[in-house]
Amino acid sequence: MTATRNEAVSAASRPGGSETVDLEIGGMTCASCAARVEKKLNRVPGVTATVNYATERAHVAHDSGVDVADLIATVEATGYSASVPASPWDAQSDTSTADEPETILRTRLRTSVGFTVPVILLSMVQALQFPYWQWVAFALTVPVVTWAAWPFHAAAWTNLRHRAVTMDTLVSMGVLVAFGWSVYALVFGGAGQPGMHMPFSLVPVRRPGGSDLYLE
Repeated sequence: MTATRNEAVSAASRPGGSETVDLEIGGMTCASCAARVEKKLNRVPGVTATVNYATERAHVAHDSGVDVADLIATVEATGYSASVPASPWDAQSDTSTADEPETILRTRLRTSVGFTVPVILLSMVQALQFPYWQWVAFALTVPVVTWAAWPFHAAAWTNLRHRAVTMDTLVSMGVLVAFGWSVYALVFGGAGQPGMHMPFSLVPVRRPGGSDLYLE
């Protein structure tokens, strides 16, 4: 099976005219990621590439002088991973590995929902706001902001290092700003005082500065 993959790589980079190769791209989280990878690949002389975000694959036509390893290095320099697709036999034997990322995402989602629902109820239903409820909401929010949202933060940092902004950047910034302000309000703004209540209102209400939380 390994020999089959090696043959695919060598066939794709064999001298004597134009060649095509498909690459599996990892780490893309939105269509702008695919556009970035495509743009970088097309900047390589002798390369014409199209990247499909839905299938997480790049179809690359390249001159014989361009090695597949160079294409992979170009993608990795952009902040993503790339590899030659495994043979069908490898894919069948690696089904459990392929399902692993999905399982991790489901676990993050379920954990987030379990912690978030109580925070929303505490923040929006004043009758449920017992003394120090805000600190309970804060404790429930921490694992969501850190562990559950980690893929967004990691992708945003990777893109930032490559001077790029994607949807992950917006999500990460929104989460961190709301959480950061809430921490400030709890510690310095008076929102951490016992007996503090935060009523839910459909219209703007003037309240003392620093007393509102946005943990939900």
